[in-house]
Amino acid sequence: MADNRSGAIKLLKKLVFTPKSEIESFRATIEQAFYEPFLPQGVECTEEAINGIQCDVLEPQVFASDRVMIYIHGGSFIGGSRKAWRGFVASIANASSTRVILPEIRLAPQFPFPAALEDVKRLIKSLYTENPDIIIAADGSGASIALALALSLKGTARRKIKEIVLLSPWLDFSDEAPIYHDKKLKDEIITPDAMRRTGNMYTYASNMTNPLVSPQYIQPDMLEDFPPVFIQMGEKEIIINEVRRFTAILKAGHVKYTLDVWPNMMHMFQMAHEFLDESHRAIDAIGLHIKGL
Repeated sequence: MADNRSGAIKLLKKLVFTPKSEIESFRATIEQAFYEPFLPQGVECTEEAINGIQCDVLEPQVFASDRVMIYIHGGSFIGGSRKAWRGFVASIANASSTRVILPEIRLAPQFPFPAALEDVKRLIKSLYTENPDIIIAADGSGASIALALALSLKGTARRKIKEIVLLSPWLDFSDEAPIYHDKKLKDEIITPDAMRRTGNMYTYASNMTNPLVSPQYIQPDMLEDFPPVFIQMGEKEIIINEVRRFTAILKAGHVKYTLDVWPNMMHMFQMAHEFLDESHRAIDAIGLHIKGL
């Protein structure tokens, strides 16, 4: 397959809620762009209500019985759905031989913080007593929710989390975020204005430094028994400096982490599999990593 960078960029820009976006058209555009009617490699999808949360349960033909993954989709907190992410998450399920639960979380601004966090907390309460190991995975804005979920768990519940897997994570919505101050940073997908508007739609201004909103503000003493973190992202992302700052926090808290940066790649390049060979190889890399846990 020949690489088509311009096609990938055009597709991936649809994930970002820009200052010109309208809510309903943004949501419709994401579903139209990313919905895949056929799942890869025989992955089966069933719908299930788990503790009142509607979920897709994605099962590859062969999967490990001793782990389950919860996947929290991105979409700038404003858009995204099970329908739009189903095909992508099915690819991760297949590559990692893991059963994956994809919840339908409530979206801002109708349901601002902490609605989506409350949804995944309800979900995990029904899972951690039944499953030996749980992996929490997320992309983009979903990373904020995923890390907030792990922070919300204590003791035995936190220790049930085998790992947190984050793709191109959004970690800082405060005015101190590097994207607002480092003029050298460039991005083909995200702009500082888009990140600012996303944060303002998700929560109120004085809450932007809440670690449950901006994980960049997690303190090392909050990280006792915190699970290992695997981060995969592109070298060309505007958020790369805040991700590096975040890994420094993990290191200070003695949390094991892996930062997997792909040269010359853009934000959420993993979802541009129609256009980029790297997308397929990145998903394979995630799968191999999870199988090796």
